[in-house]
Amino acid sequence: MGRDTVADIITSIRNADMDRKRVVRIASTNITENIVKIFLREGFIENMRKQQESKKDFLVSTLRHRRNRKRPYSRNILNLKRISRPGLRIYSNYQRIPRILGGMGVVILSTSRGIMTDREARLEGIGGEILCYIW
Repeated sequence: MGRDTVADIITSIRNADMDRKRVVRIASTNITENIVKIFLREGFIENMRKQQESKKDFLVSTLRHRRNRKRPYSRNILNLKRISRPGLRIYSNYQRIPRILGGMGVVILSTSRGIMTDREARLEGIGGEILCYIW
């Protein structure tokens, strides 16, 4: 049985954000690298670097946090939701890609031209598999 790398990324980032950790370490693959680059480009994380330990590559990402969170379980600044999963794939053409919070959120898609955001897919006029929502 295979692993769901996208769900692993989302869970790692969500858990680190809830625990107020600044650094997240994620196993590096082509898919994870492209998704973390989108997080970086959209401003959900501060920086990313590659690190190699015992012949395995990892992506080390620094999360962006609100400065004045007082309670440990207050509302998170980073909300992630996995949409398409190995048991149920969700596809959409470019005209039916959902808008999250009226365009404030980001939809990450896997298309025939690579992993991209909903805005990029609409501009290029291509649809694909909806991987996750970020808001």
